[in-house]
Amino acid sequence: MSIAKRGRTFHLRRRVPRRYRGVEPRETVWISLHTDSEMLARSKADRAWSQMIEAWEARLAGNSEDAEVRYEAARDLARARGFRYLDAGSVAKLPVEDVVERVEAIPALANQPDPVEAAALLGTVPEPRITVTKALQLYWTLAREKTFGKSEDQLRRWEAPRKKAVKNFVAVVGNKEIANITRDDMLDFRQHWLDRIEAGEVTANSANKDLIHLGDVLKTVNTMKRLGLELPLGELSFKEGEKLTRPPFSEDWIRTRLLAPGALDGLNGQARALLLGMINTGYRPSEGAALTADTIRLDCDVPHISIEPEGRQLKSHYARRVIPLTGVSLEALKQYPEGFPRYRNRATLSAVVNKFLRANGLLETPRHSMYSLRHAFEDRMLAAGIDDRIRRDLFGHRLDRERYGKGASLEHVAELVARIAF
Repeated sequence: MSIAKRGRTFHLRRRVPRRYRGVEPRETVWISLHTDSEMLARSKADRAWSQMIEAWEARLAGNSEDAEVRYEAARDLARARGFRYLDAGSVAKLPVEDVVERVEAIPALANQPDPVEAAALLGTVPEPRITVTKALQLYWTLAREKTFGKSEDQLRRWEAPRKKAVKNFVAVVGNKEIANITRDDMLDFRQHWLDRIEAGEVTANSANKDLIHLGDVLKTVNTMKRLGLELPLGELSFKEGEKLTRPPFSEDWIRTRLLAPGALDGLNGQARALLLGMINTGYRPSEGAALTADTIRLDCDVPHISIEPEGRQLKSHYARRVIPLTGVSLEALKQYPEGFPRYRNRATLSAVVNKFLRANGLLETPRHSMYSLRHAFEDRMLAAGIDDRIRRDLFGHRLDRERYGKGASLEHVAELVARIAF
């Protein structure tokens, strides 16, 4: 970087990086630092060069075929030149001296104004029209605060239903501009789901989820892009039927079938340990799979696991908790004190375990699954008369009253769980 005086003013002299040769024909640029003080010039040089880079980047983006990218580039370029981007109609309404200032700021080589710069400063880049599929692309950035702390697998499972909802809408209505979505379009989409519900293909719950995810995408883009649209999204949901829950395994089934000698030998070691760990803790499968050497604490007066947002997002803030290890669960986790890398941040554990249980006749009914062990743990605590506060703390559930005090000690909870442990 070289600073030299030209006339009475210091300038920054620097070669144009290769990246910008397509938008900057000069090999070397001289940038006025608007001062005759060398000390002040040196303090301003880095900022002046950063602004030049910013302008070149905006000019590169301005050549994009993507309308959204071109529009954002025009706004960035106008800002880099010291102006706010205005559409051509608004520029025409400015005072004459302001218009002249914009025109004079447009670089010109060989008496030819640069078209990208002219479009940015005179507002001739049209604001892009956002289609439903484009809205989904924008949504990932606009809603990024919802993904903070999610693991790679959690992020994939969060994105999938939103992609599905947009795909379904486009298949039924088309890839319309969101500003042109009508009430009839939404009613047509609803009718599509009603037909599928009546045909027994899906439940009302599934249809409502699709409508909710589509609405989330459209409303987020409308709000964050400040579009000011009146989206016709109201009164579309279906009345949901009774939600089916997984039945718990009976104590006899756990004792005589799941814990029978050799019953789980065909299941890989990590999956088997996670299943056994669930019996006396009631953790969610994803919580067990996420355990690490730091959260499996065996060398304590009371061995326990700690459910924490380590590399992943918890279901709610209530889900952060400690659970004592007892019986077969303690013995299982002793075999894997470092955790379960085979299933960490992957959504395959439940599928692997359920497939094994089904193939080996270890499901008490067709509606049972690995998750039924969580329900079974709750039923055993309830039957043993364990306090509601303790049960909810162990399960990571919200308490329907004010939480006073710290709750039961880990030692006390371990004593209670040991009485019902297998």
